[in-house]
Parts: sequence; C-alpha cells; structure tokens
Amino acid sequence: MQIPTPRLPGQPAVTRAELDARLTVELASVIAGARRRAVRDGDRQIDTAHLLHSLIETDPEVRAALGPGPRVARVLGYLVQRSIGYGLRWQGSVEDSGALPAVRGTGPGAPGWSPSAVAALEGALERALLRGANRVAGVDLLASLADDSDCRAVEVLRRAGVDAGRLGRRMEDV
Repeated sequence: MQIPTPRLPGQPAVTRAELDARLTVELASVIAGARRRAVRDGDRQIDTAHLLHSLIETDPEVRAALGPGPRVARVLGYLVQRSIGYGLRWQGSVEDSGALPAVRGTGPGAPGWSPSAVAALEGALERALLRGANRVAGVDLLASLADDSDCRAVEVLRRAGVDAGRLGRRMEDV
C-alpha cells in the first residue's frame, strides 16, 4: 500500500511503517480501495472523492454518520457519476484546496495523491492522536474530509444534500 507519510506540525515525520501501524484494518482497506478506484478510472491522483467513496463502501460507522434515510444512496449515486457527467471536469485537473503540494505515486501507472487527500489523511491522523486513539479510524478521515470545504468529497456531499459543516461538527463528538 502506497500512502503518503503525514507529518504533524512541530513533530518529526511519521514513517510509513508507523502510519501503517496506526491505521485500522478498515481504513487500510479504504486506502487500498481508493487507489484501485483511481487506477481503474484512469485518474492521475487519488483524491478526496476516491477516499469518500471507499469509506462509504467499507466502513459502517461512516455510513451511520451520514445519517438516516436515503443520504448514503444519494452520496454513492454522485460518486458513481464521477466517471460520467460532472465528474469528467475533474479529469486531468489537480484537486487542490491549497493545503499541500501534490504527492507523486510510485511505480509506473501508480496514481499520486492530491494535496487535499494528503491533508485529509494528515488531519485524520492528528484527530486520532488528539482523541487519544492508537489507530486512525474511518470516522477520523470522514471528519477530516468534512473540514475541507474546497475538496471534491465535500462537493459530492453538498450535491447529495449533506451539510458537510454540520457533519464535521457532529464528528467532533465521536
């Protein structure tokens, strides 16, 4: 699994092995799924929409956090449409909310990471550390995604009728 190595401000860089040890099995599966989705779609980068899609498919806590009713189905519907319709405008562009530089993939054909996706992973790690958890969970990543109002994942949530700001505030209590 090739994931960026997040670095918390004021702390030494976290090694890949340390990060892998801090991920729940579910979150490691989410990251692998996001990578497969990006490769399959021919995307140059793993972006926050890839992460959100994989999170919803993999993690029941994330689905529950999105709320009752058809919300999950609406969000998944928009995520499926990323390869057609409005998602086409994302192809060939870099998702960047200004947080970090892009992270290149390793190996031929391996997608890199969008700056927003790297920032989301770093935010999830920081959130887990702040709540005293030994492992980063899917809800940590969901909260971090919801905090970046300019990322593609939040655009998808908005289009599906999910208030990302409210979702992020609810996640603070989890």
